[in-house]
Amino acid sequence: MAADAGDAVTTLRELAHGIYPPLLAAEGLTVALQGQARKAATPVETIADGVGRYPQEVEAAVYFCVLEALDNTGKYAKATKSTVTLAQTIGDLTFQVVDDGVGFDPATPPRGHGLTNMVDRLQALDGAVAVPSQPGRGTTVAGFTPVPFMTDTSVEAAWRLMPTRTERPPRHRVDCARTDVR
Repeated sequence: MAADAGDAVTTLRELAHGIYPPLLAAEGLTVALQGQARKAATPVETIADGVGRYPQEVEAAVYFCVLEALDNTGKYAKATKSTVTLAQTIGDLTFQVVDDGVGFDPATPPRGHGLTNMVDRLQALDGAVAVPSQPGRGTTVAGFTPVPFMTDTSVEAAWRLMPTRTERPPRHRVDCARTDVR
């Protein structure tokens, strides 16, 4: 119980101060969210295929948005489970937090500042968030933020999907603002 209280205090401090959590810095978004999912009030499945490392501000924005959504699920949703899905699409890092809880009427004003915080974090990076819900149908928090089109991770992932290959893909970076390859 003391360990749980310590974890709760640490998480609260990170949320309150917007600190870049050490596990996020060391291991990346997927591992950090899996660690937080284990501490959630309800069981959480985390799905993150092809998600690599991103600039610190992108990882922090998505991390804290997902934590806010999971926190709201625990406080208000009366859910039995949640699913966190992370994916990199062409040019965007997307996330969804879906719960099977009681949902809410979107016309009713939100109780806290959580949605405002999510909107602010993502808009600062030219991203967005939407929260579709209906009473009795659960809630989905879905957001995105732009990311560079090709990272080393996405080059490797694309290479693995090719039906025939004879050698490893070249290791290079593509600067999206330029047309040449370095």
